[in-house]
Amino acid sequence: MVKRIAVLGAGTMGHGIAQVAATSGYEVTVRDISDELVQNGINRIRASLIKFVERGKLTKEEMERILSRIVGTTDLELAVRDSDFVIEAVPEVFSIKAEIFREVDKIAPPHAILATNTSSLPISELASVTERPDRFVGMHFFNPPQLMRLVEVVRGERTSDETIRRTIEVAKSMEKEPVLVKKDVPGFIVNRVLVRWLNEACLISERGEFDISLIDSALKGRAGLPMGAFELSDYIGLDVMRDMIDAMMRRGFVLTPCSRWSELPSRGMLGAKSGQGFYDWSRGRPQIPPNPNADFDPMEVLCMAVNEAAWLVRNGVASVEEVDRAVVLGLNFPKGPLRMADEYGLDRVREMIEEKARKFGLPEYSVDPLINDKVNRRELGMKSGRGFYDYGVRQLEFGPVIYRETPPIAWITLNRPERLNVLDDEMVSGILSSLMEARREDIRVVVITGEGKAFCAGADVRKFKSMDPLKAFEFSRELNKAFREIWEFQKPVIAMINGFALGGGLELAMACDLRIASDKAQLGQPEITLGIITGGGGSFRLPELVGSAKAKELLFTGEMIGAEEALRIGLVNRVVDHERLEEETRNLAMKIAERPPKAIEVYKALLNGQKHDLESLSFGLIFSTEDSKEGINAFLERRKAEFKGR
Repeated sequence: MVKRIAVLGAGTMGHGIAQVAATSGYEVTVRDISDELVQNGINRIRASLIKFVERGKLTKEEMERILSRIVGTTDLELAVRDSDFVIEAVPEVFSIKAEIFREVDKIAPPHAILATNTSSLPISELASVTERPDRFVGMHFFNPPQLMRLVEVVRGERTSDETIRRTIEVAKSMEKEPVLVKKDVPGFIVNRVLVRWLNEACLISERGEFDISLIDSALKGRAGLPMGAFELSDYIGLDVMRDMIDAMMRRGFVLTPCSRWSELPSRGMLGAKSGQGFYDWSRGRPQIPPNPNADFDPMEVLCMAVNEAAWLVRNGVASVEEVDRAVVLGLNFPKGPLRMADEYGLDRVREMIEEKARKFGLPEYSVDPLINDKVNRRELGMKSGRGFYDYGVRQLEFGPVIYRETPPIAWITLNRPERLNVLDDEMVSGILSSLMEARREDIRVVVITGEGKAFCAGADVRKFKSMDPLKAFEFSRELNKAFREIWEFQKPVIAMINGFALGGGLELAMACDLRIASDKAQLGQPEITLGIITGGGGSFRLPELVGSAKAKELLFTGEMIGAEEALRIGLVNRVVDHERLEEETRNLAMKIAERPPKAIEVYKALLNGQKHDLESLSFGLIFSTEDSKEGINAFLERRKAEFKGR
């Protein structure tokens, strides 16, 4: 049983590890090479604990009890002779660490486990300088240890299962989340992934392809990262990045390092700590606002993190879940790289890396075989139901409508592309049947879209020719009833407008809660050109969205508008690059799905009203006019209508 822990090194990591250990109830001895360094470390522990007291996380009495469990010394023998567990946190230099472990091995009790907090040095080589390689382990804390939850527990070649078990127990007792690194590879999990994507961002900038602030704003705004690549590099320290990369490459890590890792530190530009790095920090943290519409695809950088994560899984270093968990905990990513890849599409990730290989020919631009295998098996991620994760896809067909689940999202696709997904009874019935399926508890958000080049081009005009006023009224009432089902559906519904959204198709989109449009989309209410009016909600939903004046212009002229104009007037919520439409829609849907569903259901009920019956009556009456007959006939006969006002 572990009761006493020795922490060797009172610096940046050492004092934090000592604080965490003492807070968790262990008796802790902190050792460094001078009284001044020891005292500085204890002072930093006290200052950190005071902050916890000020934030209400500790009482003063608890702080004093924690401090009473910490003893400082310069005497190595005194520090380790009665310890059950030794954690080394001295400078990241192999010779220094090796010399300490040679001495500690002679002094520490035979049962004591020796752990190194190294972030990049080989565990097995350090273990080899001792007579207890079976009780030697990597225990990589993240900075600051008082706050960061991740601990990478790294198995050396001869580390015993018992040592791993006890180390994980110690980490958990410190309220950390340990991730087992099953093989001693350079950089372990987090730093391998970190170096890959930071170096790729640096190379892209070095080539002059994109500005660093654009890359960072896209990584924050489009990928949801807490810091961009260059901001994070500055925060870590460019000298630290340089040394980490050098150490990993010496151990066989294949990388073409960006020249700026050595160039900037050689000029004294170390990042935040020196006031200058990629950014100017002399007046505080640089302001890089997240930009969800940035003209840079974050996956251009993150594809290399995905490729590295796939390497880790394929080589048995850690499982898919462990790799993602380590990155989320260690780098504060909103989701792991493998989960990101599944959402983006593994086929698209592969294409991106292959394009880099064609352009630049660097050795790291080799798609990992695990990604190749998955793409070849059509395991493309969320869109196919399986990628690195299994999404349990359930797919049904209701006539011309395909219903597909990738929980927490349900996708309703109008699948009559040869006729631009026109609405008829069968299509409407398919939409309603799909909504019934989407009531399942594991579905939080519904997305409606169309196959081919249209979202939906409206109702089937051919059927209008035989409509009398009563039939037109009934048709409009049924259409409004269907759209009311969407409007009043208890879960959020997003229209993913991939192309034409005209007439009833636009009314379908407006019945949804949110609309995301491709930059190629065209939208409009052309009913007036047929001599009729809207029949599915356009007369009241359109003015609610764009205002009465603009609605009148669109309804009176029947003209189509592009996606950017639709965004400007408030008809759609977002416009995105056509190639990114599904990705951006999924990202928004996932963000909504993470919110409390009952609160969203209440919001939707509060915000939505009912104005359907008046329009249905008007739609029916308009079919009694001669102009409606002329408009419909002209459309079907492909000629210009001549309206008489009758």
